[in-house]
Amino acid sequence: MRFSTSALLLVLAGVLWPRTTTAINPNKNLNAATPRDTAVFRVPGSAASHLTAALDRVKRSMCGALPDGRDRPQRNDGKKCKCKDGWTGINCNVCQSDDVCNALVPTGKNATCYQGGLTVIENFQQCDVTNRKILDTLGPGQPPAITFSCNQQNKTCDFQFWVDEEESFYCHLDECAFGQDAQYDKTVTTYKCPKIKCSCIPGRMLCGKDGSVNIDDFLEEEIHGPADFECTDDNKCVFEEPAMNELIMTMFGDPAIYLKCNAGECLHYTQVPGFARPPRPDYTMAIILSIAGVLLFLVCLSLGVCYLAKKSGSSGDGYISLPDDEAAKLMAEHIPATLMFKQMGYTVGEKEVLRQVSGLVKPGQVMAIMGASGAGKTSLLDILARRHKSGTIHGHIYVNGRTVSNSEYKRVVGYVDQEDTLMPTLTVYETILYSAMLRLPRDMSVAAKRFRVMETMSELGILGIKDMRIGASGQRSISGGEKRRVSIACELVTSPSILFLDEPTSGLDSYNAYNVVECLVTLARNYNRTVVCTIHQPRSNIFALFDQLVLMAKGHLIYSGETRLLSAHLRSLGHPCPEGFNIADYMLDLTMYSGKSASRAAANNNDNNGAGLENMLRQRHAVQDEQEEQLYGRPSALPNPSAPVLGSDGLPRFTRVSSMADDTRQWESELASREQDRPRLTASSPGENTTIGIDPAAPSDREADRAITAEEEAAANTHLLSLVDGFKQSAIFSEVEQSIDAAVLGATGAAPNGNGSSNGEVSQGWSTSASQQASSDIISGKAVATYRRASWWSQFKILADRTLKNIYRDPMLMLSHYVMSIFLGLLCGALFYKVTNDIPGFQNRMGVFFFMCALFGFSCLSILPSFAHERILFVRERANGYYSPFTYFLSKVMFDIVPLRVIPPMLMGLIIYNMVGLVEGWTEFGKFFLVLVLFNIVASGICLMIGIMFEAVGVANLMSSLVMLFSMLFGGLLLNKESIPEHLSWLQKLSFFNFAFEALLVNEITFLQLIQKEYGLEIDVPGAVILSTFGFNSGAYWKDVQSLGIMASTFFTVAFLWLQFRVNERR
Repeated sequence: MRFSTSALLLVLAGVLWPRTTTAINPNKNLNAATPRDTAVFRVPGSAASHLTAALDRVKRSMCGALPDGRDRPQRNDGKKCKCKDGWTGINCNVCQSDDVCNALVPTGKNATCYQGGLTVIENFQQCDVTNRKILDTLGPGQPPAITFSCNQQNKTCDFQFWVDEEESFYCHLDECAFGQDAQYDKTVTTYKCPKIKCSCIPGRMLCGKDGSVNIDDFLEEEIHGPADFECTDDNKCVFEEPAMNELIMTMFGDPAIYLKCNAGECLHYTQVPGFARPPRPDYTMAIILSIAGVLLFLVCLSLGVCYLAKKSGSSGDGYISLPDDEAAKLMAEHIPATLMFKQMGYTVGEKEVLRQVSGLVKPGQVMAIMGASGAGKTSLLDILARRHKSGTIHGHIYVNGRTVSNSEYKRVVGYVDQEDTLMPTLTVYETILYSAMLRLPRDMSVAAKRFRVMETMSELGILGIKDMRIGASGQRSISGGEKRRVSIACELVTSPSILFLDEPTSGLDSYNAYNVVECLVTLARNYNRTVVCTIHQPRSNIFALFDQLVLMAKGHLIYSGETRLLSAHLRSLGHPCPEGFNIADYMLDLTMYSGKSASRAAANNNDNNGAGLENMLRQRHAVQDEQEEQLYGRPSALPNPSAPVLGSDGLPRFTRVSSMADDTRQWESELASREQDRPRLTASSPGENTTIGIDPAAPSDREADRAITAEEEAAANTHLLSLVDGFKQSAIFSEVEQSIDAAVLGATGAAPNGNGSSNGEVSQGWSTSASQQASSDIISGKAVATYRRASWWSQFKILADRTLKNIYRDPMLMLSHYVMSIFLGLLCGALFYKVTNDIPGFQNRMGVFFFMCALFGFSCLSILPSFAHERILFVRERANGYYSPFTYFLSKVMFDIVPLRVIPPMLMGLIIYNMVGLVEGWTEFGKFFLVLVLFNIVASGICLMIGIMFEAVGVANLMSSLVMLFSMLFGGLLLNKESIPEHLSWLQKLSFFNFAFEALLVNEITFLQLIQKEYGLEIDVPGAVILSTFGFNSGAYWKDVQSLGIMASTFFTVAFLWLQFRVNERR
């Protein structure tokens, strides 16, 4: 199509030399606005004079949003439209999000903002003109734009040209065809309209506005079509019409109008082009992928466990920089604790274990409780530490002169047991760190706690083995002595106000034993702590470190007071320590002396068989009896040159030792003296009486041959009572009793009798510092200081971390569960492969479900030994106040249930479900897993409850197996429910097998149509009928799930209550 030369010249003149005035023709057709968008309508020329207001209205763009309908506002003069959220475009008719379209679809939901450009019902597009010359001609302040609105039903489109959001001219396109061509690299959307008719808006840009050309005649006379509109999926579009293309080429040098468009059409999601309702899904591929995922999970888990098992925990070898106040954190709010006990007695049945034992130890001091085996040392220590005892306790225990409640007392004391109970999979550093994290003040920084751990390991000489695992019996691990020091470190790291230790040096060589005791003394003096320990035959330099000593024999108190006064006390009783003897060894031998040499000599002389080995043993006993008589017999019989000179009254005269340093130097020299004399002593012949001979091998032979008669026992008791009475009549005993009484009176507000001394000697009253401290304690209302330890949440996190380490460092149990689940899953899948929908197939379904329940039920027995191994550890950590039983129980349950009771049934179920060919559907698939996991949790809850109730693993195994068999009997497969006698039918309500088995069958069979072939006929049997035949309720799925949940909650609750109230320390 060609346009006239006059029209072209007119356009060129208007563009190049704009006129100052342009006439408006009111008789031209105008564009009216519909509620949906701006559309075209015709106005007769005779009515133009009456539509002046309408002309002004239709020239403006619509605002708001399409859902507003006829209530959409119009743009005011000089202002731009403000669209609602989710809408854009000059007319606010292009959607941007799905949710704004719900109001425009019949269902009111599931709407989609389709932006593909293809007209489905009614499509809207907002386009920006991108022709460079057009943009330059109009200038930056007058951006050109085009809007499209197309209707599929009417096969029409409306084209509007805007300059600075003011409509200039419009076109109406008829008989349009809408298409979309999906090419290899792009998708092209096309609108082809054979007919087009355009008109100007009078007085607008390009249509007669002052300073602008008027192309009204050109649009009406030259533009007739056809018009093509084409867009690619990158939103680049082209609008073409022959006459308009020639005009654009002549004036601006472009072949067409180039656009950048955004389309939007609100559709229901089923109306979107290319949508097809999906067929019934096939889950075969998804489940096959699940099986592959199971294998991948197992591989990744194995690699992860190997990596974590080889990697030792980081112990923070580098320097730790702490604030100045962190160094004093252990001393914050600390009240030094003076421990006093008076007339302590302990009876078990009719046996009197302790008899009137008293003593006192102050802050900064170390008290040693000594005595031979069976003397009552550990019993006294347990009573002072307020451990649970099975007998009857008498007497009084005071802290700073006051009684203290058990809960408050246990928070400020530490207790190191004689036997080491440590978690074998942890390193030395981790073991001590967990103790610090759980028991040090919660407001103490983690860096300070780690520093304290490193400091404690350095003090005990175990810093070099910090990254070594503790190890179990029979495995390569740290030595017994090192384990002992780790146990001590777990208590030392908290720096308690009062620290009790039962045989802290057992299993250690003399050098390390001295280091341990020296560390205890340093802790007591530097941190003003009180330390009480039992110890058996320490070397002299260790014995010299003790400030207070309690010496016992057969439950009697032989001595209680300052260690440095012991030698003088024994000398006053006529039993001075001979030169060359360790005073610690001497006093223990003194308490064990039974004075029976005369009785044994008489017995030996009456024996007619004096030859051979028996004769040699009698000679050896004679040497022993002579030695004991010389060392521990009557004072007048002592041949030792260092024995005291007897006075006229028959009592020894001695000079009191003036200083502790003199005794210490004496004791330090005794060991070397004794080692020099050892060859001479052992070289003596059995027949010599002038030289004391001791055979190192003699004790075992002697103990095997010795038999104590009633006469010998009476002699031993007489000797023992003489030592007991000698101490009770001494001034040392009186001073101890008076000091305790004064402390108790002082704590109640009364001034203590006597004057204290600041040099630390035992006197009628307390030392000056102790008296001042007691006064401050009374004023503050506290006898001991307490601080807040880790919160429950912190305890749970710490215990969970410890439990997790224990699992992956000893992964055989976990891996065994996983491998078993996968292997048996594949085996069952092969045996029950693709079960049929008939009666034999129903039987196979019952078989595979029952087998899975039995397998996971008995596999839960593995929880029994896991708790049994930790029972003693839990009891002792609980007694020492590490954590609450609830946090321990929760961490134990969580990290047993998830890795061992949830994952294995999921692994096996993923494999079996598809291979066996169980019912398809994600809902049924999820319900199947829900029952399987719940069943496993219930079974583990029963086994955990039994394991907590019964300490013996064998008994717990037997009880758990019986419970499983009972539950299987009433599970619904071995015994038909309808045949159970009515008076015994309630037993099936106790069977968790019954609930799980029924739920699995109901989920699988209820809507399954079974086919039975009989007599050449195929008989349809509904699954619900088969279920009812076996006594199962087809509507009981959720009821069964609820029952399983109640049973699991009940078993775990009972297990926790038993752990809380029954599993505690009893000695």
